[in-house]
Parts: sequence; structure tokens; C-alpha cells
Amino acid sequence: MSLTLSDIALLLTEQGQKQYGREAVSQLDHALQCAHLAEDAGETPATVVAALLHDLGHLLAPSASVHEARAPRHDDLHQYVALPFLRGVLPDAVLEPIRMHVDAKRYLCAMEGGYWASLSPASQHSLALQGGPYELVECAQFAQQPFAQEAIRLRRYDDLAKVPGRATQGLPHYLALMAGVAAG
Repeated sequence: MSLTLSDIALLLTEQGQKQYGREAVSQLDHALQCAHLAEDAGETPATVVAALLHDLGHLLAPSASVHEARAPRHDDLHQYVALPFLRGVLPDAVLEPIRMHVDAKRYLCAMEGGYWASLSPASQHSLALQGGPYELVECAQFAQQPFAQEAIRLRRYDDLAKVPGRATQGLPHYLALMAGVAAG
């Protein structure tokens, strides 16, 4: 069952108040910061919307225990959870970077010296749960996929979108952008 744009707005507004894992921002703050960084970088509206929604799977997944939220012991596969709910509403230009943003982290850790060290401790921990850095053959396969470059840029915004109190456009701004992308 697809979510409507109103459902997505409600989910971000209500569930987005939860803390973003072990980071110092809420889920909504992280989403808004990520979208803001993408928009400031001149990304397409579809990539900005992907940045906004890339972690929506965390909000759709069953709530973890307090201990699990602080130190997860398994990968929740959040990059896949939201896709069935968004398919039919948003185009592949939004869905594919969402699907591939974890793979982009694995790619960057393998291909870019110093990238792993730049990750927050929570992101380093989740990388281990997500399979660690890619092998070179996996890097080549990843890089050949459509939207791989968008996913890599999204990943970089994701890494930077964890600053308490960072000013961004409000959610209505991005919801309007999402409506335009959905209308195609």
C-alpha cells in the first residue's frame, strides 16, 4: 500500500520527533538538514526529496527497544523498508538514491581514504552491521548503477546532517517540493 503525500507529512511530523539513533538531532531535524544541504548544493528536486525521505524506513519500522535504539545489534534495512510505501507516488529518481544510500557509504569507505574516520561513531557502528566497506568488485558494480552518483552525494549530505540547531527551511517547503516531484 502506497503512502499518500499527507501520510508522509504526518509521519515526518509525528514520528520525526524521535531521536535520530545515537545522533544529537531528531529524525525530522536530520531529514530537513539533509534536504537543505542537497538544495543548497543545487541538486534536482528529486534528489532533494530523496534527501528528505532517505531515512523514512526508520519511521516505518517497528519501534525498537530503548537499548536497541541506543546501540543497535542488527541492521534494520531501513533503506528498503520505505520503498514499497513510496513506489507509485514518487519516481525512481527519488527511490533509487534512497535505496542506495547505505551502499554509497559502503562504497565511499572502500574508495575514499579517510572517509570512514569522518563518520560519526553511530554511523561507523551501523556500517559494521550493514556489511562493512565494499570489496573492489562490489564498488565497480555499485558505480555502474543508475543513480549511483546521486546516492553518493545524498550520502555526503546524510553524513553532514547531524548538527543540533542548524537552520533549515521548514517542512512545508520540502513538502511542496515533494508534491511537485510526485506530480511529475
